[in-house]
Amino acid sequence: MQRVLDDNVVSITILRAGLPLHEGILGAIPMAENGFISAYRKHDDSGDFNIEIGYVACPDLTDKVLILNDPMLATGSSFVNALEALKPYGKPKSVHIAAVIASQDGVDNLMNTLPSDICFWIGAIDPELDHKKYIVPGLGDAGDLAFGEKMQS
Repeated sequence: MQRVLDDNVVSITILRAGLPLHEGILGAIPMAENGFISAYRKHDDSGDFNIEIGYVACPDLTDKVLILNDPMLATGSSFVNALEALKPYGKPKSVHIAAVIASQDGVDNLMNTLPSDICFWIGAIDPELDHKKYIVPGLGDAGDLAFGEKMQS
C-alpha cells in the first residue's frame, strides 16, 4: 500500500549546514517544494552574537506544511529569526522544526517563544551549551563538517 500526502509541503533549510538534512527530507518527500535561508552568527566585540538573516528564497507558504530544518539547534535563535523572515511568504497550514541534535536550552527557548502548535522533529537532545553557545557534547559545526571550514575574508 502506497501512502500519499494530501498536503503541499515546503522544505526550507538554513544554509549552509542544513543542506545534507534538506536532501534527506527531499528523499523522503520528493514532491516537496524548496526554500533556503542564510543565517549566521554575527559576533560583537564582547563575544556575544546575534543571528543575522542574509538571504531568503521561498515559495508561497500559504496553507502548506512548512518543514524548517537545520541540523543543529543550539539556542534556537536561527529558527526564530528564520520564521520571522518567512512571514511575508504566507501563513503555513502547519510548521515543523527539524534538527538532528539540539540543546535542552534551545528546545526550551523555542517552546517558550514559538506558538504551541509547532511540531518538533529532533534526533537527540544534549544537556547543555558551552560559553560560546555551542551544543555540549554536540558534533561541532555541522556546516564545517559537511563542507569544510568557512573561507576567511
